[in-house]
Amino acid sequence: MRLGGEPADAWRRLASVPRAGALALLLERAGESGVPAAGPVGRLAAEARAEWGRTATARARRAGVLITAPVGLCFLPAFITVGVLPVVIGLAGGLLEGGSG
Repeated sequence: MRLGGEPADAWRRLASVPRAGALALLLERAGESGVPAAGPVGRLAAEARAEWGRTATARARRAGVLITAPVGLCFLPAFITVGVLPVVIGLAGGLLEGGSG
């Protein structure tokens, strides 16, 4: 607009940017009516920050769930080798010694 463009063209171009439609509409209305846009723009910014925070939290939770399978696959063989196998060998050895005596 500072370069001499029409306000309607500027707001349409801004509205074509992803997630900027509400801002473009707000600025267009403020330009037509002369009402200050600082308050509503601040509310839009707060809403956007809150939405980004919720999205980041959801992604972090999802990552925590998705990481359990690979971690489980890494620790399961070690658990079987160190925890279960010695017990089974010990029981089998006791049964074999007790059965032959």
